[in-house]
Amino acid sequence: MQETKLKNLTFLSQLPAYFSRLESQKRVRTLDPPTGLDFCSNDYLGLSQNPKLLEALKEGIDLYGAGSTASRLVRGHRSVFEELESEFSNWVHAESSLFLANGYAANVGAISCVADPSYLIFCDRKNHASLMDGVRLSGGKKVYYRHSDLNHLEELLQKYSGHANKMIVTESIFSMDGDSSDLSSLIHLKEKYGCLLYLDEAHSIGVFGEKGAGLSSAQVPSQISNIDFRMSTFGKALGLEGAMISTSSDARKYLLHSARTFVFSTAPLPAIAHAGLSAIRLVKEMDAEREKVLSHSEYLRSRLHKLGKDTGNSSSQIVPILLGSEAIALDLADKLAKSGFQAKAIRPPTVDVSRIRVSINAKVEKQDLDGFIRIIKEN
Repeated sequence: MQETKLKNLTFLSQLPAYFSRLESQKRVRTLDPPTGLDFCSNDYLGLSQNPKLLEALKEGIDLYGAGSTASRLVRGHRSVFEELESEFSNWVHAESSLFLANGYAANVGAISCVADPSYLIFCDRKNHASLMDGVRLSGGKKVYYRHSDLNHLEELLQKYSGHANKMIVTESIFSMDGDSSDLSSLIHLKEKYGCLLYLDEAHSIGVFGEKGAGLSSAQVPSQISNIDFRMSTFGKALGLEGAMISTSSDARKYLLHSARTFVFSTAPLPAIAHAGLSAIRLVKEMDAEREKVLSHSEYLRSRLHKLGKDTGNSSSQIVPILLGSEAIALDLADKLAKSGFQAKAIRPPTVDVSRIRVSINAKVEKQDLDGFIRIIKEN
């Protein structure tokens, strides 16, 4: 639901009128269990239902119990967390990594811990909310640059070139538009103007790069060490939950002792870390699934373009169908659901333009895409 601040002491009494005003904008929860073909989740490789991963999770519960019981700095640490961090670092060619509960906690904790009010933080206009919340909590001054416009970014970097502490924060694959960053150029700007570079790889890990190691391994394999912080999630292509911050050994040590979402939070389930080891090993061998996801995504874009539909600059498994209004997006989502396709309407303020956000996973077949396109064509 669209946010509207209610600041006075009669907050609770205002809520009925607040919900009434925004009735048309209410978000509707999905049925449990979900129905219809999955055209909206982030389970890109279908691993959430993989029998080997399910077995590893059950095994992890037998080995470590149901919960971690405390933060990792108190009593919640298990050696399996460090084993997972080492395995992940080897996979994504990082010096070191730190495991946190989820991507939101990782982004908020890392950015707010590394940056402080002395920083200028240059943010892509379409960065995820977790990135922006990390920036806000850091106290640093945010400076927006136009989405993926690195000429604009350089203009701003030149303007503030005398400022000592600077950070660039962006995503590799953008979660709502499905377009990608130019990582080589970002690294060049980072080096030229003396910035830290923070990269969110949530939607690229498992899908792009050699053995699914992320867009950075695909675009800049020899320059990965120039990316100061990479955040990767286990809750999307890896089928579980949790997230990694991959960085230098010294930076990891600093985060371990200073990132508030790590220090003051109960550790993730050790069983998740145990299953995470299996997820990494499975993902490394899923080249066929990666190829299928990306080729089907390109097929969908091509067919939509022939129908005159706008998919923006999508180049990934995320394919937005940009529409003229919230009403059109909601109506189309409803018709798709009634035809057996689960694809959600995403509306302002989450995005600037209302859309159906389609995300393709490895279980989607070509005939499913054709059926989906028929519904789009009829509407």
